[in-house]
Amino acid sequence: MAREDVHFASGDGRCAGRLFRPDAGKDALPCVVMGSGFSCVRDQGLDAFAERLVAAGFAALAFDYRHWGESPGEPRCLMDSARQREDWRGALACAHAIDAVDPARVAMWSYSMGTGHIQALAAEGVEVGALVCVAPLLSGRRSLLHIGGPGHMARLTVAGVRDSTRRLRGAAPYRIPVAGEPGSLAVINSPDTVPGFAAITPSGSTWRNEVCARVAVAPPYGLTRKVSRISCPALYLVFEDDDVNPPKLARRAAERAPLGELREYPGGHFAPFDNAIFNQVAADQVDFLNRALVNGTSG
Repeated sequence: MAREDVHFASGDGRCAGRLFRPDAGKDALPCVVMGSGFSCVRDQGLDAFAERLVAAGFAALAFDYRHWGESPGEPRCLMDSARQREDWRGALACAHAIDAVDPARVAMWSYSMGTGHIQALAAEGVEVGALVCVAPLLSGRRSLLHIGGPGHMARLTVAGVRDSTRRLRGAAPYRIPVAGEPGSLAVINSPDTVPGFAAITPSGSTWRNEVCARVAVAPPYGLTRKVSRISCPALYLVFEDDDVNPPKLARRAAERAPLGELREYPGGHFAPFDNAIFNQVAADQVDFLNRALVNGTSG
């Protein structure tokens, strides 16, 4: 397996990523472009899934969004959906330009909040061969209510206004934790959150447990009906005890997407990275992508 660090242009900056591919002997490879979820960085599990894909004959391009991980961008820890969709467009352009990649067989893979980006792009008409949505987000509002209820949303809104005001004054961002215990002022404070992030974050990770609070007043995703405009095969991997993104919304999306497929597993939001489930999740993704990108039999 060959690994190569890459950089590509995105909007007013650039992103850092890593290209994984078989050692030699394969041209015109199908490729999976991989970006993670809310605040997550490449070293929090993307590489492990990329390696499984490469072992099955795919190339994989895993990247960090601007302002996060190994990608530059100021202020740090800025979560901006429009900018991250730009990053996806840049990553797709990068993948299409790789000599060993077949540009007609490129898929997008994401986790949690990142699935909002790839579903939105596909619904807007961005042409890709397939989507893989792991523990997917369909509605930002419904996810926040699922995490902590109306009081949680109200506290986050106050923090978001404070950060937005500081931005207008040219002051340093007001940041809040990404992950925290139930009841804390953290964006994700469900019971599984702190142990979940601890389990997926390796020693020396570039992840930081903070985000500019203005994210709380940004327009949320509402994709439940828009998925009907996704024309490519889309795999929804849903976890029965997900306490971040409501599983029932993902089930509904898999039904509404014209070429949607549903796979369900035990466990919570961070279960896809757990050794007990990872192998099955990876195998199901490989099976789906073989049908969607290689054999043309998905859907």
